[in-house]
Amino acid sequence: METHTEFSPACCTMLVSVVLLGLCICFVFFQLRSRRTKNFPPGPPALPVLGNVLHLSLKNPLKDFERLRRTYGNVYSLFLGPKPVVIVSGMKAIKEALVNRGNDFAGRPQDLFVNDVTEGRGVILADYGPSWKEHRRFALMTLRNFGLGKNSMEERIHGELQYAVDTLAKNPGKAVSPGAMFHNMSSNIICQVLFGKRFEYDDEFLKVVVQCYRENAKITNGPWAMLYDSFPMIRNLPLPFAKAFKNFKTSQSFGLRLVAEHKKTRVQGEPRDFLDCYLDELVKRDNDDTTFSENELCSFALDLHFAGTDTTSNTLLTGFLYLMAYPHVQERCQQEIDQVLEGKLKAAFDDRHNMPYVQAVIHEVQRIANTVPLSVFHTTTKDTELMGFSIPKGIMIIPNLTSVLDEEGQWKFPNEFNPENFLNDQGEFLKPEAFMPFSAGPRMCLGEGLARMELFLIMVTLLRKFKFVWPEDAGEPDFTPVYGVTLSPKPYCMKVQLRAT
Repeated sequence: METHTEFSPACCTMLVSVVLLGLCICFVFFQLRSRRTKNFPPGPPALPVLGNVLHLSLKNPLKDFERLRRTYGNVYSLFLGPKPVVIVSGMKAIKEALVNRGNDFAGRPQDLFVNDVTEGRGVILADYGPSWKEHRRFALMTLRNFGLGKNSMEERIHGELQYAVDTLAKNPGKAVSPGAMFHNMSSNIICQVLFGKRFEYDDEFLKVVVQCYRENAKITNGPWAMLYDSFPMIRNLPLPFAKAFKNFKTSQSFGLRLVAEHKKTRVQGEPRDFLDCYLDELVKRDNDDTTFSENELCSFALDLHFAGTDTTSNTLLTGFLYLMAYPHVQERCQQEIDQVLEGKLKAAFDDRHNMPYVQAVIHEVQRIANTVPLSVFHTTTKDTELMGFSIPKGIMIIPNLTSVLDEEGQWKFPNEFNPENFLNDQGEFLKPEAFMPFSAGPRMCLGEGLARMELFLIMVTLLRKFKFVWPEDAGEPDFTPVYGVTLSPKPYCMKVQLRAT
């Protein structure tokens, strides 16, 4: 006798629900399991969809990177959404990646928020390859020809400096906000190299373009950019990151206008500036298979302008903040400056060799400023290794430069502002190997030479002429920086006093 078992609709629904629940549990289990391949750097378990986003502060992840470093070591991995990322910390690991295996780690990610904002153009974010090599070689040669390390560049810096000196001299005993002054000064110095002209401080170019840079520097490493990179489904929504796209278009319009002006006024073979040199190069390569183009020129020039403005001005702002907070350091700098420059009209870059203490202070300012804390993100250009781990091609690499600039064992006083970090026992200037604010290796900052010259001449000239005092009614100085692609001090005022000398 046969028996037939019939399932009621309720039983069928329950069975399907149990099966689906089981599948969901299995899915979550496998997602929660490490998605790291064999010998890939370790890291915290990643959640489905979210990855390790919840392990990081979206406003400022620097402390989180250090906390995870203490758990997982100097080379560890995270998932931003589904995307694996390797964080590299400490001088030994960063030197192996960026210097010893520099070409293996010289790529740039091409699928991040910042790439979409800049439409994949420019030299800073260009991937490692023929186009980047051509443009970097051209930039180094052209910048050298236009006076880096020569008297002509010193004259440009001193010429621009005079505007700041005149402004400060008109306000003795008053508290002034130096932010716009340092940004405009740094911008105009690189403008003279790139565009052959300076702009008045109330000119629309300086006011609008510099503001666009500053906003985008904060947005690009901020919470909305991290969410944009982690969750592609939100990219077309009208969220706050849209401001960065608008800012880039605004900057591009100014850049294209300058290119158009140069095309009308240039004389071929007689370049006045970087734009003219590039346009001459375009004519030379007219029949060649080249990556040079007018669109690339505009983005290239704006890249160099941004890099030459934001980092230098933020370092200067950090420097004068600390010089006011440590008046004995400021006074000792002034004594050395007065002694070395006695009888001289103005400082020369070569004078740095006779100013070990001033050199030490400037380098300590750069170390403390930590202006580009996570460098610019890299990618691997091939399957490679790092500190015994296997890193496949195309993996995003974040060099944690903060971990080098305050690494225990590399500095006498890693966690405080102290120029002794750059002086030996005889009081001579000494630069430790861990000093790498400009990054290192093939992707090292193009403008290092110009930045070093600017910082020295500007700080020496201003300290020679003025004493800078923290206003009595301003409370205690706040050294906590504002996070972004570049770190910047919070806005502050400084009281300016004319020195007797």
